[in-house]
Amino acid sequence: MRTVIYPGSFDPVTNGHLDVIQRAARLFDRVIVAVADNDSKQPLFTLEERRQLVTSATRHIANVETDSFDGLLIDYARARRADAIIRGLRAVSDFEFEFQLALINRRMYEAIETIFLMPRETYTFLSSRIVKEICRLGGDVSPFVPRPVLRALERKFGRSGARRAQAPPA
Repeated sequence: MRTVIYPGSFDPVTNGHLDVIQRAARLFDRVIVAVADNDSKQPLFTLEERRQLVTSATRHIANVETDSFDGLLIDYARARRADAIIRGLRAVSDFEFEFQLALINRRMYEAIETIFLMPRETYTFLSSRIVKEICRLGGDVSPFVPRPVLRALERKFGRSGARRAQAPPA
């Protein structure tokens, strides 16, 4: 069974992430979406909330499972007996950092490959940070996130502004 890990903070998971997950699921027998517990970031959602949101958003994809990890990704990948790591690239600016990570991971564990997948062009602008900012300011994020994430954002921001389209000026 060919296993791939798709790691990230997923704070929150977006339709761009889902696009990468769905394409990875066609390429591999098992996709593990690994939600990272990263001390250097201050996420909006707890680790458990992020895991639950990813699980809800991917429930319809039979060969996808959700997990979480802390520490080195390469250690986690080894423990899960992964064949590869999937990394999403939205723009050329993502490449340099992701390339460095791939090289250091290969140096630490030569048996694992890193595969870069680009989301559909309709999602190349999309990031979790942008989604949170739009929602915080009362904009409509419904085209950018799965329904469970939309509801969670509405709860976090205490209003249904996540779905409210801006009214035209009078």
